[in-house]
Amino acid sequence: QVQLVESGGGLVQTGGSLRLSCAVSGGTISNYAMGWFRQPPNKEREFVATIRSGGNAYAADSVKGRFTISRDSAKNTVYLQMNSLKPEDTAVYYCAARRGRLVVVTTTTADYWGQGTQVTVSS
Repeated sequence: QVQLVESGGGLVQTGGSLRLSCAVSGGTISNYAMGWFRQPPNKEREFVATIRSGGNAYAADSVKGRFTISRDSAKNTVYLQMNSLKPEDTAVYYCAARRGRLVVVTTTTADYWGQGTQVTVSS
């Protein structure tokens, strides 16, 4: 059974940085499309960034240039580096995985989800 465990969330001031980690067990991340999603208070879950099994990475327009997704295959861990944080980035951040080498992971196609980690950006 694949398990995803997020960490690294917390409280940060506007303009600050955080790095989220998603440790994966039960599967090799190079065989999965991995993604970060977030759910702001009273809103639906939304796409943040993804990295496909081949290594191509994409980010939502709202975070492009500020957030970077990456992975460390040796540690079987995916990261989300978040810089220049804004209050509107406040949300619970989730890691997700979808099996396959030529697929993307979305809110409706993910096979596995982590439990989420809270990120709060104060103004």
